[in-house]
Amino acid sequence: MKYSIGIDFGTGSGRVLIVNVQTGEIAGMSVVKYSSGTIEKALFDNMIPDSFALQDSADYIDVLQKGIPAALADAGINKEDIIGMGIDFTSSTMVVTDETFTPLSWYENYKTNPHAYVKLWKHHGASEETAAILETSQKQKEKWLGNYGLNVSSEWMIPKILELKNKAPEILKKTAYIMEAGDWIVSRLVHENVRSNCARGFKSFWNEQDGFYYDFFEQIDPDLPTIVKEKLEGRLVKIGEKAGVLTREMSESLGLPEGLPVAAAIIDAHSSLLGIGSRQRNQLTMVMGTSTCHLMLHEDQKKVPGISGSVKDAIIPGLFAYEAGQSAVGDLFEFAVKQAPKEYIDEAKERNISVYKLLEQKAAGKKPGEAGLVALDWHNGNRSLLSNSGLRALLIGQTLHTKHEDIYRAYMEATAFGTKMIMSAYEEAGMDVEEVFACGGLPQKSPLLMRIYADILNKPIYISATDYAPAVGAAILGAVAGKTYDSIEDAVAGMEQPFLKTVHPIPENVEIYKKLFAIYKDMHDYFGKQNTHIMEELNKLSYL
Repeated sequence: MKYSIGIDFGTGSGRVLIVNVQTGEIAGMSVVKYSSGTIEKALFDNMIPDSFALQDSADYIDVLQKGIPAALADAGINKEDIIGMGIDFTSSTMVVTDETFTPLSWYENYKTNPHAYVKLWKHHGASEETAAILETSQKQKEKWLGNYGLNVSSEWMIPKILELKNKAPEILKKTAYIMEAGDWIVSRLVHENVRSNCARGFKSFWNEQDGFYYDFFEQIDPDLPTIVKEKLEGRLVKIGEKAGVLTREMSESLGLPEGLPVAAAIIDAHSSLLGIGSRQRNQLTMVMGTSTCHLMLHEDQKKVPGISGSVKDAIIPGLFAYEAGQSAVGDLFEFAVKQAPKEYIDEAKERNISVYKLLEQKAAGKKPGEAGLVALDWHNGNRSLLSNSGLRALLIGQTLHTKHEDIYRAYMEATAFGTKMIMSAYEEAGMDVEEVFACGGLPQKSPLLMRIYADILNKPIYISATDYAPAVGAAILGAVAGKTYDSIEDAVAGMEQPFLKTVHPIPENVEIYKKLFAIYKDMHDYFGKQNTHIMEELNKLSYL
């Protein structure tokens, strides 16, 4: 038997899988939590802005050094049976390094500087730079911006680079490479500056035909073209290609064969499509975790309002991959759990279940619309369709009789309504949604959530049987890099994971949710399009 390693770097942990390349069976695995977690409040007792979301890149090295040997031991196989390795990572997650790929935060004199650390995908410190980019693009009537949903997000790479230039020029001066975290991991493994077309196309204003939009960059900031050329460029590698081979030093450190083929890095959510077998048009895949990504494939490039990008060959060769997303989903449910009253916590302890389980059970006892609540799921801003990180959440319909499970269910429904907005945008652009796939940590754990989604989207939802679709997708790319398969399509057919179940919509629920969705859409447009000044003023006041 031969095996491929798939490593999924998520928001809170890294997962290493050993996958049988003939059957897709997971032979061994290891999960390594990031010891520093997400740095959002303070760095070495120094307070950082609320908009910051940082990580320590040393945690990612722990995933390699601890996770790979542990997964190999769990699989009980010889290292010589490993034929390839693939990496997926959250994006846009930015790392700044010196010329040896050493992150600047590892230097003693930069340890207390937040701009030397990893800026996670949900870092929103570049809001001013984002507004400037959007204003410039609108003045210049940049047509290519339609490929990015006619909008700009502070989560993307170029705004974060400008933030670095404006807020920490001393860090920028020391920086040799500005990298997507996935590219950084691959570059360290093969000891060469390599860049994947996936994150570059979705997060950096780049496409294969035109490259980077340097003329536009110069209009934003005269220094930006030089910064991108010197620090963001590298040898480009497409998804499905081999980025290089494992160096002797890395092979000895990780207990792997020297010269092991390493695939180009892929965005984590995009890797999930490969893991669950979604590889053709008219399939909407929801990758549901801390946030949710909504992905589709199509042979044509269409301009879909509010999406995060459309890139050819970024998942399946020959097809454009489309990404949209919601910034708070699992995070939102965790927030609601943390707000649970003491009597709920006590009841959960008494029944020996989690507060999550308790709230789900209580919320499941409610009928659609029973509580008379509708929420806007903008607790971490809105990624799609509005691309505005400054938007805030809203809950209407509360009375003195509103219970916490009513609010919990309203949040579940709000995330489904947000997904329906995105699905409708795809369909209005001529991309019919015939099937909906769901994977990630949430679909298996929450039957109620999937019931709500099926009813609100009015589509059957096929739920993946694995929690680890991104890592399986990465292993599939590792198998292709290792020449076990001639194409990604063949590898997906051989290694995709089974589905757990299908949830079908209930017609009477569908009709009620149509009415609630109309209210949600009115709220969405009123606060997200027509009267954004309301939440903008609140944001200004909150940072005084």
